[in-house]
Amino acid sequence: MSSSPQAPTRAVTSDADTRPSLTVLSGFWPAATFAVARTLLAADTSLLLVRHDLTGIRDGVVRRVVRTGGGIIEDEQVALRHGCVSCTLREDVLPTLVRLSRSHPGRDQVLMLPEVVEPEAVAAACAHCLVDGVPITNLLRVDSYVTVLDAEHLLDGLASTDDLATLGIQAADDDHRALADVIVRQIEYADTLVLWGQSRDGAFDTSRLAVLLQRMAPWATHIRVDGDLVDADTLTRQLRHTHRHRPETPGVLARGLQGYTLGAHEPESDCGVVSAVFRARRPFHPQRLHDVLEDVNAEMIRSRGHLWLASQPDTVIAWDFAGGGLAMGSLGHWLVSLPEDRWEHVEVQRRLAATLDWDPYYGDRHQHLVFIGLDTDPAELHRTLSGCLLTDAELADGEQTWRTYPDPFTGCFPLATAELTDTEGARPA
Repeated sequence: MSSSPQAPTRAVTSDADTRPSLTVLSGFWPAATFAVARTLLAADTSLLLVRHDLTGIRDGVVRRVVRTGGGIIEDEQVALRHGCVSCTLREDVLPTLVRLSRSHPGRDQVLMLPEVVEPEAVAAACAHCLVDGVPITNLLRVDSYVTVLDAEHLLDGLASTDDLATLGIQAADDDHRALADVIVRQIEYADTLVLWGQSRDGAFDTSRLAVLLQRMAPWATHIRVDGDLVDADTLTRQLRHTHRHRPETPGVLARGLQGYTLGAHEPESDCGVVSAVFRARRPFHPQRLHDVLEDVNAEMIRSRGHLWLASQPDTVIAWDFAGGGLAMGSLGHWLVSLPEDRWEHVEVQRRLAATLDWDPYYGDRHQHLVFIGLDTDPAELHRTLSGCLLTDAELADGEQTWRTYPDPFTGCFPLATAELTDTEGARPA
């Protein structure tokens, strides 16, 4: 690992922002994430690294450590709040960052999240929670959310069907998240992805992982680091003062509705990785779609998006598959089903995206799904999903008839809530 005695030159921005920058590191494999953190500290001895050690969590204690390239400057125990890691971090992280910005003015910070924490939750706290009556962004500029993936373990993690509770690493007693879901959300929220190290199966497999990450998060900046020989200055230039974070970008399930990229259509295999985008205007027949849920995800590592059912034409339905489990749920109303005076309560970006893609018959209703897998057949996938769409004869029956179709999803997608419901494969939500 090489390093420089000089701190990296700060990027000059047009708005002359003088706030110290905050880089947030996440990743399910702490050894790789901490290796990146140590590399950044080696390049800039003024940098402050904040991390929470969960080793003593079973004893109700979280350890907060603040360090620089010169060593540890704080090492304190924080009592577990309400038996919940997330609650404890929420109540400790932001005040700590603010306190450090005041006691060490002008010094940038890196926040390293525990492995089970999703960066989007931290972003929400930074955006909405106040410390001493002011938002944290008054004092710090959130520069980038960086997720570090360990090449040796990544594919096993994405394919895992275990949940955090089974592994004994859940963030709270009611934390029922799956391991693969956590990894996927860390990947998809990141502005920057670092693939650290090499696959134990060799160079081809490492390249395949890099392609897989590109397909899973085509909007992110992708960086590969060998892990054995790391240039600290180069990695610092790649990860800090990038101005990559855009807080207005919606979560992954709402990306397509607001006109953002939801996925890349790359049906030709690259290192065995295939990414297929399915789009259609016609609604799905509820029974036919239900019957193929298991088949279409059988070889997938990840699928996501939104859809509409003929039997529930007012509802935008989320599709969220990872780790062998499919979750579907309500994302609210299609705009075409709302009176125009209620459009003002919908995000401007979504209204604009709907207007640009408006259909005189379907309005803004459409299917938009992305499937990412290894050695899958995109043509067969397209045929299967197309076979679930209404036929010409069924379309001619009209919406009132569609609503009477037998529907295995009845009651699963209430419009009063946007929470996802676990369907675990082919079982109805």
